[in-house]
Amino acid sequence: MPECPDSDAFLLQAVGRGDLTSFSRIVERHQTWAWRIAYRFTGDRLDASDIVQEAFLRLLDVSARYRPTAGFRTYFYRIISRLCLDHAKKKRPLLVETLPETPDPTFDITETMMRKEKNMAVRAALDALPPNQRLAVVLRYYENLGYAEIASALSTTAKAVERLLARGRKHLKGTLGRRENFFDF
Repeated sequence: MPECPDSDAFLLQAVGRGDLTSFSRIVERHQTWAWRIAYRFTGDRLDASDIVQEAFLRLLDVSARYRPTAGFRTYFYRIISRLCLDHAKKKRPLLVETLPETPDPTFDITETMMRKEKNMAVRAALDALPPNQRLAVVLRYYENLGYAEIASALSTTAKAVERLLARGRKHLKGTLGRRENFFDF
């Protein structure tokens, strides 16, 4: 059993023993980044919410059997990744204009329109990627995961992740042209 009573692995094992307060703490800690991955993958708020809800339900289901052989976050990335890929098999992603954000009052209308146009182009380019490439790109460039973490989440090798990312970058650069920082929006 993990030594730190505040660690995610410890909390998930407590959930397995019936402690739902610990489950609430896990949800509070991880719901934001989990939703962000699902949203960037699907492009749809409701689909992202469904994926994250299903991911937490799966955590609840496995809590009694959970043994911390890998880091909790890596384990949860794998659950989110599988659900995103399953979603891609079932449903074609939707094109959305922008990621949810609070408007910045310092932007002028021209800058706002340019940003909106850039977001639409990036979303369309991401949606055109095969699901494994899209998920690798989201995990690498939006969540800043390393190759080993992505490989674990996708149940593949770091070399395969390297190839997925290379193909994804090539497609995105071909689609988006030479826009600088197209991952920064």
